[in-house]
Amino acid sequence: MGSVLALLLVALVGGAAWYLVKRANDPSEAPGPGRGGPGGGRAMVTVGDALARKAELPVVIDALGTVIPTITVTLKPQVSGTLTEVLFTEGQMVKKGQLLAQIDPRPFEQALMQAQGTRQRDEAQLENARLTLARYQTLLSQDSIARQDVDTQAALVKQLEGTVMTDKAQEGTARLNLSYTRITSPATGRIGLRTVDPGNLVSSGDATGIATITQVAPIDVQFAVPQDRVADVLAAQRESDALAVTALDRTRKSELDKGRFSTLDNQIDTTTGTVKAKARFDNAAGGLFPNQFVNVQLLLRNVPAIVVPVTAVRTGANGDYVYVINEDRTVTLRKVKRGQATVGLMAIAEGLKEGERVVTEGGDRLQDGMAVQTADTQGARGPRSGASGPRSGASGPRGERGERRQRPPQNP
Repeated sequence: MGSVLALLLVALVGGAAWYLVKRANDPSEAPGPGRGGPGGGRAMVTVGDALARKAELPVVIDALGTVIPTITVTLKPQVSGTLTEVLFTEGQMVKKGQLLAQIDPRPFEQALMQAQGTRQRDEAQLENARLTLARYQTLLSQDSIARQDVDTQAALVKQLEGTVMTDKAQEGTARLNLSYTRITSPATGRIGLRTVDPGNLVSSGDATGIATITQVAPIDVQFAVPQDRVADVLAAQRESDALAVTALDRTRKSELDKGRFSTLDNQIDTTTGTVKAKARFDNAAGGLFPNQFVNVQLLLRNVPAIVVPVTAVRTGANGDYVYVINEDRTVTLRKVKRGQATVGLMAIAEGLKEGERVVTEGGDRLQDGMAVQTADTQGARGPRSGASGPRSGASGPRGERGERRQRPPQNP
């Protein structure tokens, strides 16, 4: 009797387990109308969604650029002498015409005085020769002197006039050399490190000079444009005189400054297949530093298009596609054609209309015709099991999480 009861108990437990397993695997037992949820008896998948909308996407050229000073000047003396004073601090901002260094002026002052004395002597001789010529001309009119003497005196006057002119030029040169003993800034900018100390003998032949001045406001950025995009750049220049250029840091997270496109070079570099381009930045905040590497974004134009979050577009064996959510909460796989793209948005050139709702996350668990529920719909009935946050594109929290959770799509 005990064995029979044990067998009956085992059979009862086994039958109950079989019934529960079968019911759990039967889709008709899933929640549906009359069973506590929508879906018509199908298993529900919670997805993120967003509306296809019209927007203007920027057409940009990304490139790596180098910051180049507008003006770079090596501060060199123009005369030889002893450097007596250095009147600048390394790294300071200097203005054009500002006195930066002083060379001993005494030898040049003496040379100027000598040139002035020579000029005054020759001018006195010239004045005397002119007076003599005037007397000779008077005597010649009275027929009291030979014409040859008059002509000789006239030639002497011209000779002395040339001598005085030469003396004036030498005096000007001496005065100019004296002014060169005051070394002034030829441009406005930031001065670098000093290469020579006071007390040293300097000359115009020094290769390093005294210091280097770079103009940092405004400043230029040089970058390379692929030869295939040259026509786009030229067309954009014809449409707009000032194309916007943005300089970003190495990580592309911080904007350093905004500027305007200047020009393209006149030839293509055959080794790289690119054309050099230059943009100018005001650099009022000093975010750009000479010889700094920056990321450059050249905005060519804005293109109106139907856009969706980038997480909504998937790629399969037959190309790009999206899942469109129908009014009956089923999804339809629809092929699309990509257009321009940004970090968060993708333009759809063909296959989608404004106002249609697409799946942004959870699409890796979908097949054509499956029933879905959105996070907002699920939240109206109870705690959400899917993505949280308001429905939005790739710029919202759900779009970011969708990018992390997205797996390779099934073969449509």
